[in-house]
Amino acid sequence: MDTHVGALIKPANIKSMVFQQAKRMVWIVLAAAFLLSGCQTYQEKTSETKGLWSGGHLDAAAADYSRKAESASGGKDALVYRLEQAMALRAAGKISESQAAFQQADDLINRFDEKAKTSVSREAGALLSNQANLPYTGRDYDKVLVSTYKALNFLQLGQPEMARPELFRAYQRQQDAVDNNRKRIDRDQKEIQSAASEKAGEYQSTQKAQSDPLVSGEMKKRYAALDQLKAYADYANPFPVYLDGLYFLSLSTGGSDLERARKSFERVKGMSGDNKYINADLAVAEKAANGEPIPPRTFVVFETGSAPHREQFRIDIPLFIVGANRVPYVGVALPTLEFNPSYIAPLTVSSVAGSESTVPLANMDSVIGQAFRNELPGIVTKTLMSTTIKASAAYFVNQVAEEQGGAVAGLVSMLATAASQAAINISDTRTWTTLPKEYQFCSFPTPADGKLRVSAPNTQQAEVAVDPKSINLILVRSVSPLSPLVVTAIRLK
Repeated sequence: MDTHVGALIKPANIKSMVFQQAKRMVWIVLAAAFLLSGCQTYQEKTSETKGLWSGGHLDAAAADYSRKAESASGGKDALVYRLEQAMALRAAGKISESQAAFQQADDLINRFDEKAKTSVSREAGALLSNQANLPYTGRDYDKVLVSTYKALNFLQLGQPEMARPELFRAYQRQQDAVDNNRKRIDRDQKEIQSAASEKAGEYQSTQKAQSDPLVSGEMKKRYAALDQLKAYADYANPFPVYLDGLYFLSLSTGGSDLERARKSFERVKGMSGDNKYINADLAVAEKAANGEPIPPRTFVVFETGSAPHREQFRIDIPLFIVGANRVPYVGVALPTLEFNPSYIAPLTVSSVAGSESTVPLANMDSVIGQAFRNELPGIVTKTLMSTTIKASAAYFVNQVAEEQGGAVAGLVSMLATAASQAAINISDTRTWTTLPKEYQFCSFPTPADGKLRVSAPNTQQAEVAVDPKSINLILVRSVSPLSPLVVTAIRLK
């Protein structure tokens, strides 16, 4: 019996068996790549809709994002399309529909959070394809702003009591973000360590590739703009904090709410810097906390431009693991953050009492850039590791195909593995692009006649009526210099 088994397991048989397994893996990866990736990045899939959005065709963009969201329902891109849909509907003035989309997005986020983000098995599968094939589970700033915009929508729908728990949730999500980042880093390290123990050669090749001067030099050049961004504390965003202060000042149910408002305005001052508007808001909140009545006041929040988006770039990395000419270098796709310079600011608000101009409150380039910078080390290492594993498999298959089948078989194998890697080698560029580039604000005593005019640098303007005896919130949205101003006035108290 022992002789029989030994006869079956000859070196040639072993080599053939390993070859067949490796070949099957390549074809599985090839099929998965075409089915799951479609050879297109998220930005490529949404380019036409983004054109509608930036061109100011807000109704058309909202309709297109809605179609995409329905089509993606249940898939890996479901959440990111819901976020785009919800914001586009909001800009188009369809607040009820926007709220429904935000609720669907929030339900997905909660579901992902309950499952502790992405399972190890899904991450392991991504090493054979790419990170874009994993479900988009939402970044921490996504979660904070989902709650923030749900609160704003409730205010616009005349349901201020429903906004309160959303603001509590936005605050908690912002507090949780730092801890979530630490846990994500721990998960990334464990995943990489696990891959390193199973694929020691590929891991060593990855480490050498990262330290290669050409590779490190290209990445330094691509990511240089991140170092120029204004730094907030990790995952801090002054806009939700300002809205928190505004809400609990205007709609307080007691002293604890007024104290919360005071602290929120104080935090905004610490994050955004000193200016006359936050100083005045903080002074009003301090007086209210000490029992003084709140005078009629109007607050203006101006959302301008579009948030940065992710694009991909490709570089060649050396495969130190092979050292032969079959796969000496391989292309790897990595994400980079692209900022959108097309926006208008400031907004001028005029009344019989004079004019005020909005000043920066929160810069989403900085918020998103900081989150991207925190993710980047894990993204780079996992992408290089994934590419190296697949390239090593391709090298082995090509080598054995040529040895067993000759030059023609080797050529066919190289074409198949090249097609596989081309299909797989795309970067994960999914991100919530319909957020504004910047939030600006101003505040002032409500004019006695309740008449205001908002004017933009591109000559657009709109008349706004507010309640002269109340606390009012004016929301203004400008997607680009080509888009109309979307103006909403809300009587808070």
